[in-house]
Amino acid sequence: MRYALLAVCLAAACAHSTAQTAPRNVIRVGVWTLWHDKQVAVTPLAGATLRPCTTCKAQPLAELAVRVKDAGIAWIDRSGHARAATEILLAGRYRLDAHREQLTLRYPLRITAVAGALVLSATMPVERYVELAVAAESGAADGPESRKALAVVARSFALGPSHGHTAFDVCDSTHCQWVRWRTMPEAYAATLATAGESLWFHGSRTGAYFHQNCGGRTAAASEVWPGRVGNGPLLSRADNYCQRAGSSEWSATLTHRELTLALAAAGLAAPEWKSLNVVRRGESGRAVTLRVGSAEISAENFRLAVGRSLGWNRIRSNWFEVSPQGDEFLFHGRGSGHGVGLCQVGAAEMARAGLGYREILAQYFPGATEAEETTGAAWQWLSGRGFTLETSEAADSVYLPRLAEALAEARNRSGLSPHAALTVRAFRSTPAFRDATLAPGWVAAFTEGELIAAQPLRILAVRKLLAGVMRHEFLHALVEEQATANAPLWLREGLVEAWSGDAHRLRKPVLTPEQAGQKLAHAESEAESTAAHEAAGWYAAQLLDRYGRAQVLEWLRSGVPERALAILL
Repeated sequence: MRYALLAVCLAAACAHSTAQTAPRNVIRVGVWTLWHDKQVAVTPLAGATLRPCTTCKAQPLAELAVRVKDAGIAWIDRSGHARAATEILLAGRYRLDAHREQLTLRYPLRITAVAGALVLSATMPVERYVELAVAAESGAADGPESRKALAVVARSFALGPSHGHTAFDVCDSTHCQWVRWRTMPEAYAATLATAGESLWFHGSRTGAYFHQNCGGRTAAASEVWPGRVGNGPLLSRADNYCQRAGSSEWSATLTHRELTLALAAAGLAAPEWKSLNVVRRGESGRAVTLRVGSAEISAENFRLAVGRSLGWNRIRSNWFEVSPQGDEFLFHGRGSGHGVGLCQVGAAEMARAGLGYREILAQYFPGATEAEETTGAAWQWLSGRGFTLETSEAADSVYLPRLAEALAEARNRSGLSPHAALTVRAFRSTPAFRDATLAPGWVAAFTEGELIAAQPLRILAVRKLLAGVMRHEFLHALVEEQATANAPLWLREGLVEAWSGDAHRLRKPVLTPEQAGQKLAHAESEAESTAAHEAAGWYAAQLLDRYGRAQVLEWLRSGVPERALAILL
């Protein structure tokens, strides 16, 4: 991640940000919610602390085992001493061990017990949760645009109304959105590219859902959750892209005994039932109500009951026909999942056809808009010379010429031209920028690939920083496009610093190039970051003076030879 620094928050900027409605920037996520563990081992890592209650003083965390005890929990340290508590609060970096699985976390964690099982709840930034959900829920068929669409839907779902849990906001299973607690670069890119963006309908954030395969037509929300979810944009629509992806038909044969056990476990039907048939279908053709013996039950509850007991590959959707065959029932259907909202197969096919994530969202959420999370203001996409400006403030169009000038100057100073389209994403307030991007407080803007994320342009303009910051970030985009893994971080950052200002006036730094690179990657303060950037800029300026721009640009691909470094040191 490439940063431009912002030393302080102007009074005008801070005043504006507090006038906005603050978005929800953290979320409580249930950890290992399907396991119902009775004991978990905790190992401290970097800066780990423990508190046995919310008002208790934090203490250094030692190795311990946490287990269920009576109606609460007990934690046992390495020396065997046990203490009872109703909750334990962890912070810092630590490792959890249970059910032959290990998980390293760095988020505040609350451990309690409910109904004889441990309940673990991690509090994390919303955007980090979205990234983890996209990493888990996206598949090999997805491209950048379908992942972006999934990120917007996952964020909208997470920020929506209660999902039925009390100890946390969302769980890490498919009941909410699957989380595997590991990420991938593609998920990070999709989350960052849509940061702070959720789906709104008629001025309010709308319910958002996704499923694997709609079978050629999505379901209205009312077909699956009668009376619980207003339809809004969650309508039944034909999906030619899903159909184009190939057959989604399936069949399954289940015995009377299998179904009896599954339905009894869910409390849906008594064991003496004999017949099973569909009594009502929705607009999409999916079963809405089934009659099992003399009882009428929801088709969605039936699907979930079978899935939990017999596996999710048996009754894959509610779009099925059923016929008895002796002591067995033959199901033939299409699609996979509840069918409401975004169809992942269709979205991936749309992305392969060259459609963008906004077009994908328009297909599955007709009438909804992608809006800024703080205010619900619609995001706009403004075309500039060589870039696109994404903003939720129409007044930002006045800055298009200044951004174009900054890009032109960056190209002139570096001698580089962008191969891919560049995007500037300007956030509406400083808190919105920080919450959405998770950038440190001293950052004015940063570049990741072809995307430049920036604090509000009017704030940068008031501070007379707009031209310099944007030129700096355009330089980052141009340099990173040329660089390979052979180019050290100090060289990439240093070239941007050298072309951004007058690095020649700096004194020879105390930091070596290698030390500068380490501080650039892991700066713990604004002062450390500034010193590392200045050192990198000085070294890059020396290389440019001695060897010329063409040679140094070549080293962006091949790496800096030792002989060149020896002269500088």
